[in-house]
Amino acid sequence: MITDLTLTIPPEETGVRLDVWLTRRVKTISRSRIKALIQAGHITLDGHAVKEHHKTRAGETVRVVIPPLEDTTLRPEPIPLDILYQDSDLMVINKPAGLVVHPAAGHPSGTLVNALLFHCPELAGIGGERRPGIVHRLDKDTSGVLVAAKNDRAMAGLAAQFKARQVEKHYLALVWGRPHPPTGTIETLIGRHRQDRKRMSARPRSGRPALTQYETLKVFDDITLLRIHIITGRTHQIRVHMAYRCHPVVGDRQYGLRSGRILPVPVPRQMLHAEQLVLMHPATGRRLSFTAPLPADMTALLNALRKRSQSET
Repeated sequence: MITDLTLTIPPEETGVRLDVWLTRRVKTISRSRIKALIQAGHITLDGHAVKEHHKTRAGETVRVVIPPLEDTTLRPEPIPLDILYQDSDLMVINKPAGLVVHPAAGHPSGTLVNALLFHCPELAGIGGERRPGIVHRLDKDTSGVLVAAKNDRAMAGLAAQFKARQVEKHYLALVWGRPHPPTGTIETLIGRHRQDRKRMSARPRSGRPALTQYETLKVFDDITLLRIHIITGRTHQIRVHMAYRCHPVVGDRQYGLRSGRILPVPVPRQMLHAEQLVLMHPATGRRLSFTAPLPADMTALLNALRKRSQSET
């Protein structure tokens, strides 16, 4: 990665915002990072401080100095990862249930971020820090496909796709009951629960629009296997929406049924799996599709439900 670069504005590129011009010329740094470097005085024009909105003039000399990466308190940990795909820009993993994505209160270590730092020691500085780029998250007890950026440019490109809802996110879920209609759409606001701030709600005082599409794949008496496509990406969205429709995800202790129901095998967590992620490669523009196989605990429950269903017929 560059640490010191000097460029000259050519006559045909006069009149362009400096941050925009640099984003076009320096492909490995995002516009937001360039803006931060300008504001911190690490990018100068003819030896002087400059504003990001400065309009370029022919013959001006721009110097870009990348400061050393800031260290963080995060440390690499040798946590095994099921890597589905990896190149110089991306790492796509099949996250196991039980793995927290990012350190937080109660989980200062043992997270996906700690694992990424171990498996990718060459990670570029994102936002000026030596850390992997977590673009989206999965709940601790949700398994499946998750993508991380390995450099600043990839982080910006992926974040833009998620914001524009260009990333396809498909899940498999086992839920209680039989959703009606069997294929449909759930659209509500999602925000903090009025009484319990650790939970989300589809009936908040204030919230953000959330859109979930579902399709019934198989019905097992009182449990249904759904394929779910989320258009938005709100916190706990699928779990909140299915509970809102009175079909909570099996095993969900936060949004699920309080009264016990008998299951043919033990269920240690919510039966929710991020099966597929479809996105455009932030560097090449190539369409990529990643699929994670169904984990062992969901497979075991499905097999037990099939066996029980056959014995009852």
